Amino acid sequence: MKVLGNVKASYPWFVELVEPMADEVILANPKKLRVIAESTKKTDRLDAQILAEFLVLDMIPRAYQPTPRQRQHRALVRHRQYLQGRITSVRSKIRHILSNYNADRKDLFSAKCGPAYFKEVPLSDADRFVIKQLWALWQEFVAQREALTKKIKAFVAKAPQREAEDRALLKTAPGVGFVTAEVVLSELGDYSRFRNSKAVSAYAGLAPAVRQSGDKRSKDMRITKEGSGLLRWALVESAWRLVGTSPKWSAMYARLKQRKGSKRAIVAVARKLLCVLYAMLRTRTPYKIVATETKAPQKTRKRLVLVRTSTAEQTTTTETATARTTRKRSAKAPVVEQTTTTQAAVPRVTRRRSSRTLAPKQTTTA
Repeated sequence: MKVLGNVKASYPWFVELVEPMADEVILANPKKLRVIAESTKKTDRLDAQILAEFLVLDMIPRAYQPTPRQRQHRALVRHRQYLQGRITSVRSKIRHILSNYNADRKDLFSAKCGPAYFKEVPLSDADRFVIKQLWALWQEFVAQREALTKKIKAFVAKAPQREAEDRALLKTAPGVGFVTAEVVLSELGDYSRFRNSKAVSAYAGLAPAVRQSGDKRSKDMRITKEGSGLLRWALVESAWRLVGTSPKWSAMYARLKQRKGSKRAIVAVARKLLCVLYAMLRTRTPYKIVATETKAPQKTRKRLVLVRTSTAEQTTTTETATARTTRKRSAKAPVVEQTTTTQAAVPRVTRRRSSRTLAPKQTTTA
């Protein structure tokens, strides 16, 4: 018997109820069942009929169903994130009240400071009462977070061998600590269901949306932000730590920042980090820093350049060291020795035309 249900916020109780009685429990993805969502007539009977027809045709878009251990793991990790958010909120409120009196300080939540410092600040009665309650609330949240951390570590100690190996592999990557490793493992679940790194990025909501029609190129769009927001937050925080410590990742961030800006650049680094972590888990290999190969500069080679002098009497061959990259032709070398033959200036012979002589006058005698 197959049981088909629609994924809702409170579906686990239904799965646990029918799982012992059914051969298979199928969870449908409501986002991909647009026939039901866009129907003008929407009732429980019509929805059940449409789901049954799709199930017979084997056309149900299935949603991922985590195992009971994965559900417990997610519950613990997500509750820790909730407590951490409450702690940050209370700390910000306390600092805001003290900043109104110019009394905020960096070591406000250290052991040296605290309620003893509040007595020295001239607070009003209302602000002093509020700070007293906020301080008690902060201490309570911190105690709950420490107890929850111990519970998570005890849960991790009972992990099967495969999960323990995955956790050890993730911690070999720089910028990935206890919290990031637990978030990635709990939110991804069975990572073997993803075909490639693009599918993992799309599941985490770190892939950019695509709007393309015809031959027109798709414009640079924002990420889809689908999936777990906790997973995206953990990856972005790890990316910031990674950029500040690793020269390789820092160079990648600087290159992307020049083109896309700081926000898009850090999201791209987080997506790249997720792809690297996924490849580590699939190939069962720890993180390795691959040294980039740098090409040695080419040695300059000497070549013979034949330089001919302008005189016909002497031809010289000079050896010049020219770099291969320069394309300038060698200029003509000056004449080393030039033999000039001077000839005496011969006076120009002028050929004057002979003038006709007039005949002498004849004398006649009568």
